Amino acid sequence: MTSETTRTAEIPRTPESPVPPVEPPVAALFDQDAASAALGIEVLEAAGGSARLRMRVRPDMVQGHGSCHGGLLFTLADSAFAAACNQGDGGPVVGASAEITWVAPAFAGDVLEAEAVEHTRFGRNGVTDVTVRRAADGAVLALFRGRSLRLSQGPATVAGVAAP
Repeated sequence: MTSETTRTAEIPRTPESPVPPVEPPVAALFDQDAASAALGIEVLEAAGGSARLRMRVRPDMVQGHGSCHGGLLFTLADSAFAAACNQGDGGPVVGASAEITWVAPAFAGDVLEAEAVEHTRFGRNGVTDVTVRRAADGAVLALFRGRSLRLSQGPATVAGVAAP
C-alpha cells in the first residue's frame, strides 16, 4: 500500500474539509502492512489517538452462511486498533489482547468502516475501542476492544528473530 493510497483513500473533499491527517508512524506502518493491503483496507484518517479505516467486502470474503467471515471483521477492527495506538514516538505498539462482539452480518458489496478511539494509556499499556459499521446505513456490525503494549524495540527483535 502506498502512502498516497493510505492518505487519500479517494474520499471526495471540499476546501472546508481537507484530507484528514494520517500520522507519519501510521502511514509508515501501513506502507509495510501486506495483510491489510491484500484485504483492500484503507486508512481514511489516523490522528489524535483515533483512526478510521474502510474495507469493501468482496465475494471471496464471504463464508458458507453467505455473510462476511467474522475473522475479516476482526482483522479490519484490529487494523484500526493498530492505527489508533501507533501514533507518536516511543517505540512500536502491539496488541496484548482483544475481544470482539459481532452484532450484525456484513455481505458481499458492503463497504465497512472501523472507527477506533484510544481511551487511555497507563504506563506502557493502553485500551482502545473500535466500532465497525456498514457505511451505507451506519448499522453497527461489531464492537472490538483491544489492550495494547508499547515495546521499547520492534517485535521481531523482542522475539529474537531478525527482521526481514
